[in-house]
Amino acid sequence: MEKKANTIGIVGLSFGDEGKGKITDYLAQNADIVVRFQGGNNAGHTVVHNDNTFKFHIMPSGAVLEKEVIIGNGCVVDPKVLLDEIENLEIGGKKVNLKLSSTAHVIFPFHRDVDGLEEKFKGEYKAGTTKRGIGPTYSDKAARFGLRLYDLIHPNLLKKKLENLYEINKKIIHCYDPTWNKELDKIYEEYKDYGVKLKKYVIDTAYYLNKQIDSGKKVIFEGAQGTLLGIDHGFYPFGTSSNANATGISNGTGVPSNKIGPILGIIKAYTSRVGEGAVPSELENEIGDQIREQGHEYGTTTGRPRRVGWLDLFNIKYSVMINGVKDIAVMLLDALEGIDPLKICIGYEFEGEILESWPIQPEIVEKCRPVYKNFKGWDKRSREEWSSIANNGYDALPNEMKVYLDAVKEYLDVDIAIISIGPEREDTIILKEIF
Repeated sequence: MEKKANTIGIVGLSFGDEGKGKITDYLAQNADIVVRFQGGNNAGHTVVHNDNTFKFHIMPSGAVLEKEVIIGNGCVVDPKVLLDEIENLEIGGKKVNLKLSSTAHVIFPFHRDVDGLEEKFKGEYKAGTTKRGIGPTYSDKAARFGLRLYDLIHPNLLKKKLENLYEINKKIIHCYDPTWNKELDKIYEEYKDYGVKLKKYVIDTAYYLNKQIDSGKKVIFEGAQGTLLGIDHGFYPFGTSSNANATGISNGTGVPSNKIGPILGIIKAYTSRVGEGAVPSELENEIGDQIREQGHEYGTTTGRPRRVGWLDLFNIKYSVMINGVKDIAVMLLDALEGIDPLKICIGYEFEGEILESWPIQPEIVEKCRPVYKNFKGWDKRSREEWSSIANNGYDALPNEMKVYLDAVKEYLDVDIAIISIGPEREDTIILKEIF
């Protein structure tokens, strides 16, 4: 019998911000290595540990536990942001055990400028990016003239390749802003210094990871954003520039699919998103405001208020299919307290017909009407009461919440492995051991 890989992938099944950071942090207690496989510092993970809140944008969540963490080749790295996060961990008394892929691409200041300018001129097709330079860096990577961390830590390579990259981006920027002028020499000196500081972390992570997995080490692959924002199987163009789903793990790490274990899908008890594009179940009313406040729905990276709506199981079912998900974690159930009735979207109506599957095309989605099923809500409770319920397990949950969860499980045809009713690790109920 073939030996099961001692790994797990954690991916969001919606528009990001599902609570992946908390679940990664929770499961990382039993892991040896946590790997980030895609995205850049446009993502945000918030981890609460011993009443301390750590906000990461590129650092894998396992860093709080002082686990070995790896940033894979599928990521794009802003060196300043990464160094700041390393420093903040060290200030917080954490030992940083980090490895960086030598083939991960580097974000430069002109990438951020291109991002903002292009977004401005996209008009109705703007994605609502964080303007962190993520998309332009991936564009340069695909066009085969981007710079990688290997170049960053070798000053002679950096200087020669940066001159070429700078001139290409300068021409692009001047199409939008002829007055733009950032000095190449200053950028080079700044990034040469970053290279010196990061050099000790840079290795061939694909070789290293495969070797560690083959030796029996337990590894978590941590995704950023969510499946519905992915470049190939998401809500294009209103998404991100990488594959934010399980298909991105192998490409973003060099670990083959037969070494990647089960995929745990993460959802919220409602919908949220940052950025543009239609959200059929969006709530632009007092109920939406209540969920936003109770769920603290403000972007980790930008601080922007997130758009919120009823739980949309119709598009999540598509994500379950894409990722091959059999088990899910349901997060932030406590954020729906005091709302009655609750609604779950179980289908879309388009031009008088009920669609069979999520249509993926924004031109169709924006014309769809959500089909809802109503559920009785549960009462408000104090933070202490929710923590007490978590300590007592599933049986202590309000009956109304159990009915809500049963509906999710039945519709998606998955098992609910984890339930979260608060920000702390202790506010987590494990229904099924999967790692």
